[in-house]
Amino acid sequence: MQVRATVLRDVFVVEPKVFGDARGFFFESFNQRQLEAALGRKLEFVQDNHSLSRRGVLRGLHYQQPGAQGKLVRVVRGEVWDVAVDLRRSSPTFGKWASETLSAENKRQLWVPEGFAHGFLVLSDEAEFLYKTTDYWQPEHERCIRWDDPDLAIPWPVGGLTPAVSAKDANGASFRAAVTFE
Repeated sequence: MQVRATVLRDVFVVEPKVFGDARGFFFESFNQRQLEAALGRKLEFVQDNHSLSRRGVLRGLHYQQPGAQGKLVRVVRGEVWDVAVDLRRSSPTFGKWASETLSAENKRQLWVPEGFAHGFLVLSDEAEFLYKTTDYWQPEHERCIRWDDPDLAIPWPVGGLTPAVSAKDANGASFRAAVTFE
């Protein structure tokens, strides 16, 4: 596996080594020892999540505070534009974001550590999105920042259309009013 940095400290793109031939392909989608070595930290995943969304669905920007979750995210069918936003006030990249296109074809994953909001926009007809989390879902601590917050100014590739969002996401907090991390 190769792990490369993004513009945000502690957010990384994970690219597996894929072995393919006429029969298909094989790759390790997760190797804890290798990922921990690359990230320079211990990981303990406690929950796996799987979602299916159609073209134009935007989920996010989600996080938990308290009960922050690190997330290792990937797409097994389709394609998404994935975004992480640094919510750590002590970070030099506080309020900045990074994005990566994740797809079944490129097999990339994104490591989004604790202290970040996360969201994605579906670019294909449908996308199946998988993610491992370092803490359990705690609905009472769930938080959301509006996807179209003007202070974040994330240029979602929506092509002039309004994305399909949940009521919760449509009513998310502004970045300025968001509960953040030290």
